[in-house]
Amino acid sequence: MRHALRSCCVPLAIVLALAACSRQPAEMPVPETEEAPVLLPGHYRATLQLPGGELPFGLEIVRLGDRDLLYIENGSERLAVEDVQVEGNTLTARMPGYENRLTATIDGESLAGEFLLVKRDGKDQRIPFSARHGVSYRFFEQPSPGDASVAGRWSVTFAEPDGQGSPGVAELQQDGGIVTGTILTPIGDHRYLAGELHDGELFLSTFDGGNAYLYHARLDPSGVLGGTFWSGLAWRQGFVAHRNEAASLADAPATAMRGDAPKLEFTFPDLDGQPVSLADPRFAGKVVVIALAGSWCPNCHDEAAFLAPWYQRNRARGLEVISLMFEHFGDFERAATATRLFREDLGIDYTTLIAGVSNKDDAAKKLPQLDAVYAFPTTLFLDRAGRVRYIHTGFAGPATGEHYRELTQKFDSMLEQLLAEG
Repeated sequence: MRHALRSCCVPLAIVLALAACSRQPAEMPVPETEEAPVLLPGHYRATLQLPGGELPFGLEIVRLGDRDLLYIENGSERLAVEDVQVEGNTLTARMPGYENRLTATIDGESLAGEFLLVKRDGKDQRIPFSARHGVSYRFFEQPSPGDASVAGRWSVTFAEPDGQGSPGVAELQQDGGIVTGTILTPIGDHRYLAGELHDGELFLSTFDGGNAYLYHARLDPSGVLGGTFWSGLAWRQGFVAHRNEAASLADAPATAMRGDAPKLEFTFPDLDGQPVSLADPRFAGKVVVIALAGSWCPNCHDEAAFLAPWYQRNRARGLEVISLMFEHFGDFERAATATRLFREDLGIDYTTLIAGVSNKDDAAKKLPQLDAVYAFPTTLFLDRAGRVRYIHTGFAGPATGEHYRELTQKFDSMLEQLLAEG
């Protein structure tokens, strides 16, 4: 009986196995794979959306080997942005020398996202951003200036919230409907402005990773420009400008030493938290230039871009430079991180100290020998005996052309005089 049972079971097992082998496997669905969006190289018309409307600027994306590089364009300015990451369909770019970042989703020929503008007291601004590949105009594809002209120098008055007016000088160039130039103020300049004159209205803008400025003005029949200036999402000012080839800022307020003040003294931490004093031996007998600055400040970037190679050329002759950094953050580590980015991107190897928060009143309190601080940057020249011999308020950067050349020549002249005193 056991033999009979065994002979029945074996064929059954074989049959089942053969049946299993002959069964065709079910076809598995093949997942559809989408190619990652490609960041197209070339020129884009980029915009930030401010309360006053679109702030346009030029954007070029260049592919270098396995990485991408951005160029931001405002008139003759071409600013390289090297800290660029592309992951999947997301582009992230940190602005050089700032913590500010541009983040956008890649969608064919378009980019859309936001620009993070880091501000004091946690009041960061997230400004909508978009860009379109292959478009090169700024405000208008075909500006229509007619026979109107805004070229030349203008005396500008900005309306302050307290009802007072603050001065400025606009220097504009015009080629057909295309307008470029800058506006100088007592605390610095508005850097490279670019735009158009269209149907009697002037449109100007600049975006450089730190500034986001937009101007709309109308040229009335009497030749007066009146309009509005927006900075980021939170600042708006009216202004009026009159053509004046002799316009200047000669009477602007400037920082000075208090009449009864002793020699300038301070002690602040370096980026490692170690105290550094102006009285330290490394500064003794040197000409010392002290810049009150901040990594958030575009005019401070302009000054640092001048000071960094200037220091390299003259350090062996007895020059020291100290930048007292007044950052947006009371937290030391956050302030030190922002300053490190500022140093790395601008090639700074002179001394940078964390002095306080980005407030002119705080700066004046930290340096009580000064009567006031009106601007970042403010630059002090000390002779070999430690006496303050010259103070310059603000900084006219490269966008101001001849003003920049005159200022840097003045810095050179003052340095030569102090070094020669031995």
